[in-house]
Amino acid sequence: MAALAGEHSISYDARGLAEPDAAVPKVSEISGTSAEFDAHDLSTRQINLELRWLIYEQGVTDVTVRNPGAKHSLGVGILSRCKITFDGSLGYFGCGIIDGPEVHVKGRVGWSACENMMSGVVVIDGNAGSLTGAAMRGGDLVVKGRVGARSGIDQKGGTIIVLGSAGSMNGFMMQRGRQIICGDVGHGLGDSMYDGTIYVGGKVRSLGIDCVPGEWTDADTEFVERKFRIYGLGGPPQLQKFVCGKKLYNYDNLEPSERKLVL
Repeated sequence: MAALAGEHSISYDARGLAEPDAAVPKVSEISGTSAEFDAHDLSTRQINLELRWLIYEQGVTDVTVRNPGAKHSLGVGILSRCKITFDGSLGYFGCGIIDGPEVHVKGRVGWSACENMMSGVVVIDGNAGSLTGAAMRGGDLVVKGRVGARSGIDQKGGTIIVLGSAGSMNGFMMQRGRQIICGDVGHGLGDSMYDGTIYVGGKVRSLGIDCVPGEWTDADTEFVERKFRIYGLGGPPQLQKFVCGKKLYNYDNLEPSERKLVL
């Protein structure tokens, strides 16, 4: 993929916040449509450049990244259907703004993993930090460990599955989509949510504003069992369902023109 406009002109960063070297390392071992490379001695930018070169220019559809070293912002902005395996942990903002790939992280991830994810699948074998799946719009995000606070904040679609527990304010300002949390959750679950559904298998410390218990239906059973079956997670636990109470919906004071747009 061609470098962004002006990218090659960067040659010096006094603050040390940028990585001026925009050269693709081209260190991968490529075999047909599969490739593998060791990221131990590569910077974040070099790793992402290598990934994009493989996927967009070499026609590779299955990439394994060894020794990612918990570096931040890896695997971001991948807009193609492919498989990416990180053989280790990722730092902050891993796999953000993706649209299509199937990603497997054989470790844990830091804050804001899969932020603004549009579609695809991400499976994380370990724990994930706060803000996991923030503003997520589609796809499936499976965390086999625990997640931190405010996971799924401003979620607009897709499904977040957590086999462990979750922190406080989970699903804050959730607008659409589903979350399945098999363990306990902290205070303020679903605070100020507009829509969407949250399933919880453990204890709920407290519900947030306008988050209320929902009526369980056959569609809920079918959905949960299907998701667990797809990802080989065994049988789902007994779950409680929570939805928006819709008490915060109040447009009475809006100007007529704004009200028309909303309705």
